[in-house]
Amino acid sequence: MSEAVLILLLSNAVKAGTILLYPTIGEIFSERAGILNLGVEGMMLIGAFFGFMITHITHNPYLGFLAGVMAGGLASLIHAFISITLRGNQIVSGLALTIFGAGFTTFYGQQWINMNLEVSFSPIALPILSSIPFIGDILFKQDIIVYLSYITALVMWFVLYKTTIGINLRAVGENAKASNAMGVSVYKVRYFWTFFGGLMAGAGGAYLTIGYAPFWLDGITAGRGWIAIALVIFAMWDPLKAVLGAYLFGSINALQFQLQAGGTTIPSAILNMLPYLVTFIAIVISSIIVKAKHIRPPRELGIPYSREEK
Repeated sequence: MSEAVLILLLSNAVKAGTILLYPTIGEIFSERAGILNLGVEGMMLIGAFFGFMITHITHNPYLGFLAGVMAGGLASLIHAFISITLRGNQIVSGLALTIFGAGFTTFYGQQWINMNLEVSFSPIALPILSSIPFIGDILFKQDIIVYLSYITALVMWFVLYKTTIGINLRAVGENAKASNAMGVSVYKVRYFWTFFGGLMAGAGGAYLTIGYAPFWLDGITAGRGWIAIALVIFAMWDPLKAVLGAYLFGSINALQFQLQAGGTTIPSAILNMLPYLVTFIAIVISSIIVKAKHIRPPRELGIPYSREEK
């Protein structure tokens, strides 16, 4: 493989990884607050649909991206209301949200199937950084949404570990009753971070249909939401580790397309299966590491909270 081909492969891997990075970070923070949201796939589909539709109508990818982000956030409020206000089963609610997202986008997306966007995000070479040999071509000749994902990962790591907001968030996920006794509003914290998780899922979906594959198909996310949930475990609930995981899976995804384009003799069904096979292997390995290092998920993950309980 020549250097030019390798650079192209890794550059596409960063783009593919960006689709996963946003929802993974969002789910990390949602779970840190004690809310398990298995509706990531549904929120990504909704974000992808609205991102594509608004971009197609306005010919402005940035408006489309914003619409996709907000659509994912609004969809997450369904899960928040059921899980936090009604204290419903979070697993059932999340699965229902995924089914809703798939049904909603299938029904309203019929007229958009196989349509392509005429506009997308343009690559922007960052001064100085893009001149770094090899690395510059891969990381710093991307579009603004990819650069925003770099910043998001760093900022959210800082928020989680270095701010009062992060302390309150982690406290709610570990002991909601004690947090409430200390004056932290458990309901507000959980609503906010569930909504944030929806925004991030919408961002990943919108980038998929605007920046990575600018067209619309039913079920275009193809299970990426489930991979994002798996990456939360792989990243051990840490935003910076999520970057490594997202780019690893982005590399696998980009590799399968590169192999298919190169006319490989490997059946396409096996190539399409690769990202999910790697997901399974990664979960097994990360679970072993988590157990060995005594790392555990937030103590109150998936447990409804009621202020009246004593």
